[in-house]
Amino acid sequence: MATTVSPPTPSDINRDNADLESFGYQPVLHRKLGRYASFAAGFSFVSILTTIFQFFGLGYSFGGAAFFWTWPIVFAGQLLVALNFAELAARYPISGCIYQWSRRLGGEMVGWFAGWMMVIAQIVTAAAAAIALQVVLPSIWSGFQIIGEDSALTSSSGASNAVLLGSILLAVTTTINVIGIDLMARINSIGVTVEIVGVAAIIALFFVNTERGPGIVFDTDQATPGPYWAAFLISGLMSAYVMVGFDSAGELSEETKNPRSVAPRTILTALSISALGGGLLLLGALMAAPSLDDGSLATEGLAYVLTAKLDSAPGKILLGCVAVAVTVCTLAIQTAGSRLMFSMARDGKLPFARQLAVVHPRFGTPALPAIVIGVLGIGLLALNLGNAAIFATLASVCIVSLYLAYLLVTVPLLIRRIRGWGGEADPSLFSLGRFGIPINALAVVWGVAMAVNLAWPRAEVYIPSGGGWWMQWAAPLFVLLVIAVGLAVHRLVVVKPHGAEIPEAAVQPA
Repeated sequence: MATTVSPPTPSDINRDNADLESFGYQPVLHRKLGRYASFAAGFSFVSILTTIFQFFGLGYSFGGAAFFWTWPIVFAGQLLVALNFAELAARYPISGCIYQWSRRLGGEMVGWFAGWMMVIAQIVTAAAAAIALQVVLPSIWSGFQIIGEDSALTSSSGASNAVLLGSILLAVTTTINVIGIDLMARINSIGVTVEIVGVAAIIALFFVNTERGPGIVFDTDQATPGPYWAAFLISGLMSAYVMVGFDSAGELSEETKNPRSVAPRTILTALSISALGGGLLLLGALMAAPSLDDGSLATEGLAYVLTAKLDSAPGKILLGCVAVAVTVCTLAIQTAGSRLMFSMARDGKLPFARQLAVVHPRFGTPALPAIVIGVLGIGLLALNLGNAAIFATLASVCIVSLYLAYLLVTVPLLIRRIRGWGGEADPSLFSLGRFGIPINALAVVWGVAMAVNLAWPRAEVYIPSGGGWWMQWAAPLFVLLVIAVGLAVHRLVVVKPHGAEIPEAAVQPA
């Protein structure tokens, strides 16, 4: 295993800092992350233990066992996006990568909205990830169910307790992010190691305690009534929610040694290892579940299979690994969001930009952005105290926002490729070469299709137990609200832009 956090040599620092200065930015963040820490940032954002434990029941309840096939399909689509991101990470090793890439490819307005939508999505995603503690902690010890007795997320007491646990977690991750990149990277890398070991152990447990063969992945008996293709599309929400955030290695480029080489590899590695581990986890759970038709798999998800196959103590240890994964996932999301907010503020593109762009002289972290994300995440949870239906809504709106932000990178990149951008400024850097246009075009088609599918106002997803029309239309309404508020904020703060200018060489075709 590579060293998690190792001190760079003076020559490394000088080289990487000079590279950053060529983009018009002074190096102020501490460059201390090695290859494994960079990989951990992306892997922990994806966090297959967090998100599969959180949403397995949703996928199975709609698509039955055959919902497994949404996993390789979503991986293939997201790999197309990741390949484009890897190429950009090699050419623009700057914090706030989605914003920075988009503005250099599509112009100031497109870049600003990419960053704006991504910041909003990361705040919502941090809140949504923190909720996952409720799926795990009460199963380890009943004392974690502080509010009421019913721990199910679909109950009022379970939802309220999820808000409490999630708020505590966000307070902890905010503190860690403020203290510095050293502590964050060590905790994150240790947590990722625990998660990888936990994933391997759970997969092994499932495969040595199977109840049926792998052919179960073709079973649609437990799918919701109606055309299977419709149920299959809905069940894909789980896979779509899991496989995002692999770009986090790019968000930490200014704190990574040799980011032009490291970030592209870790973006692709984080997504690929997550896909492999997650696919085996899904297959093993379906093969090992005591029952496929008693309703437990749809309501309790992986926790049902895990506790059924293990005695109390070992099962709780593995559930503890899941709790660690939830913690580092929330930490990684907040870290990535704070770097994006810092990057935009440094360019004067956000309200209170001067304050948000301040880096703590000792810790080397943009402390205020981390605090803002933590406070807003807790506020988002508190606004929905006791509302069990909000969790599917939170997941859906953050996924839609992330996919739209990704499109604001892949679409202008495709336009630039068609106009002649080949990305071959340095032949030693990662490049798609002649495959750039077809891979990029497929990534755009994929992104549009997924955004439409995820935002579609299905009653069975947004108001399964009934609710107002505004909840059913939450995703498209949320997107429209983000755009409307974004237009107002953009007009307010970007009329007289300040901060670093984009060097002319950075916006010209290679």
